[in-house]
Amino acid sequence: MSEKVDVDLNRCGVEPRGPARRRSCMTDSTLGLPGYPLDEFGLIRRGAAKTAAFSDNELCAAVDRGKLIRLVPGVLVPRTTQFDGHAGAQALHRLTSIAVVTSELSGDTPHVLSHVSAATMHGLRMLKPNLSHVHMTTGRRSGGSVRSLRHLHGAPLSDDEVTEVDGIRVTSIERTAVDVASSGDFAQALTVLEAALALGADRAKMSEILGSRRRRGAQHARRALPLANGLSQSVGESWSSAQMYEADLPVPRQQHRFVCPSGTYETDFDWDGKLIGEFDGLAKYGRLLREGESPEDAVVREKLREDELRGLDTMVVRWIWATLERRLLADLLRPWLVTYEIIPPHHGSRSPAYFPLIDFNKREGNG
Repeated sequence: MSEKVDVDLNRCGVEPRGPARRRSCMTDSTLGLPGYPLDEFGLIRRGAAKTAAFSDNELCAAVDRGKLIRLVPGVLVPRTTQFDGHAGAQALHRLTSIAVVTSELSGDTPHVLSHVSAATMHGLRMLKPNLSHVHMTTGRRSGGSVRSLRHLHGAPLSDDEVTEVDGIRVTSIERTAVDVASSGDFAQALTVLEAALALGADRAKMSEILGSRRRRGAQHARRALPLANGLSQSVGESWSSAQMYEADLPVPRQQHRFVCPSGTYETDFDWDGKLIGEFDGLAKYGRLLREGESPEDAVVREKLREDELRGLDTMVVRWIWATLERRLLADLLRPWLVTYEIIPPHHGSRSPAYFPLIDFNKREGNG
């Protein structure tokens, strides 16, 4: 049985012709997810939907029922579980960014996607990014503005700082990483810079871009770049490294392989082969899944792996996202580092790998 309801077309994400007004919309209790016309990006454009005989009322009903997500006026996307969680939010922002630059909202000037929006296009991992606006850079020192959906940055772009991803003009991976790193704290800077290096970004180029930035705005990025590496495999690992640096803990080895009786195992962190540190993000077990395996199977296999690592006369310490949120990682690790004589009881020394950070802080007047 169908029922008639009033639907605000602007709220539903379709773009009414003429003055905005409330219109009657028919909804059906058995409404599923019909074959909406999708473009090459997986987006539903109002014009294409109407050509395929989907009325504005039907699109409104699908939005109200949670079947579709409004990205910008006239552009929607089917709701899926792929948009859940932190990674899902970034995937959704990627589509929103594409919707903005390929619609009338981008205006006549072909601005370049930048900052966190470009980062989602490149697939860069980010720590708690602000995804409230689609970011674009004008390519000149003027024209910056903030609107309801868009944040335009008035800044010049050199030819080698612009590239294309899936046919969309975006800032290069180096420029993108520096822009994002210069907009957050130390942990956010380290996370995106490590993600960029893992994807093959040029460290020297990022250093060159940073050299042209104002000293104060890019201080966290300048501190993080010499310490960043491409070894971290998740946001949680980069955030863990950042908290270790901030707590003056010795720098661990990353992704080292230990040979055990049943195979070779790679670990997130280890100190001198004595203490192993593992970040247990929920997504980690999804990455570890083998064909036909359940998450529970992966957990059991990880437990057996840990038992074998302990058999090598090592200690395995694990932490989770909540540990990082509460900034408890240093308190968790420090007693074990003392126990295995990696640091002295009062920790008055630094590992050789930590010296670059100390020297940097001295140059910057931070200690």
